Amino acid sequence: MNQATVRVPFVDLNLQHQPIQKQLEAAINGVLSKGDFILGKAVADFEAAFAAASGTAYGVGVASGTDAIALGLQACNIGIGDEVILPANTFVATLIGVLKVGAKPILVDCDPHTALIDLEAAAKVVTAKTKAIIPVHLYGQMVSPKQLLDFATSHNLFIFEDAAQAHLAEREGYKAGSVGIAAAFSFYPSKNLGAFGDGGMLLTKNLEISQKMARLRNYGSSQKYVHEEPGTNSRLDTLQAAILLAKLPYLAQWNSDRLTIARQYDTELASLTSAGIIPMQNHSDTGHVYHLYVMKVDESCRLQRQQIQEKLLAAGIQTGIHYPIPCHLQPAYTYLGYQQGDFPQAEKLAGQILSLPMYPGLTSSQVTAVVSEIAANL
Repeated sequence: MNQATVRVPFVDLNLQHQPIQKQLEAAINGVLSKGDFILGKAVADFEAAFAAASGTAYGVGVASGTDAIALGLQACNIGIGDEVILPANTFVATLIGVLKVGAKPILVDCDPHTALIDLEAAAKVVTAKTKAIIPVHLYGQMVSPKQLLDFATSHNLFIFEDAAQAHLAEREGYKAGSVGIAAAFSFYPSKNLGAFGDGGMLLTKNLEISQKMARLRNYGSSQKYVHEEPGTNSRLDTLQAAILLAKLPYLAQWNSDRLTIARQYDTELASLTSAGIIPMQNHSDTGHVYHLYVMKVDESCRLQRQQIQEKLLAAGIQTGIHYPIPCHLQPAYTYLGYQQGDFPQAEKLAGQILSLPMYPGLTSSQVTAVVSEIAANL
């Protein structure tokens, strides 16, 4: 499909960037004029601003969301001999982060209505070696902070949030990144707050963790040529930090726009539930930031998901699947010993979920076009 035939793209970043092009150009030119390309002033400024916006104390920018997880876990002293609970229904980066520090990932199933981690299932796999749980705030909706804190207190565990899809999400009076000992964020370009390339950040209220994280991202060093611990090179580029800092003031409005779009989807899709089209549930009210809008094509639907996706694409409407293969069934990780059937809810969702176009600037008429096209084929 060429661009001319696309009626509703899955993502259109130009709609965000064009209105603030002057601010973005000024941010880029500011870095060019200073020449502080590595750990420059914009990095520290953005770290402080994003931490404050997220209701926590410290931010440490790194090269990617994956590194934010892996180095963040290392900064929290989680490693070999430790078990870490995480959902099977997540992007593989969550799993990679756990494996990188040498910890043992303990996967659990998810709630079929929200796709968030099933804490009752998590409680059944806690052992004496379990050190942390990673709740993934999936699609832009937080796992219940109150339930998480009760769970962590009951089992004496760390909460390490994977908030890669949940910039400024809120639930029960908490913001994403403010619940646990630390939280990892991604600034991949299509995220609610996206860079012009890769980028990530660890947020924490703990000064020692933030200081260790700052060393780990910079070859394990806080003083040039003195390396206190094994680290790596994973620094958020000054250029990306400047871009993110310029975009941050608009994030709340962009999130609000996403919520408005999601509510229209909810309203217009409601008449299709009897035909097997089931939107994922929002348990966070206005705190859901809808990085993705996801619906299920359940077994009662006359068409299979692939058929609906193909018909939408033929009509110029792009969609996605997040995610088609759960972590435990990925070919690279069969050595972990999990089998088909171990996590039935995650496996069922993987075959049913469909992500519809969702981004600030998506028009009401485009949303109606998407829903109308689905309805016309049922």
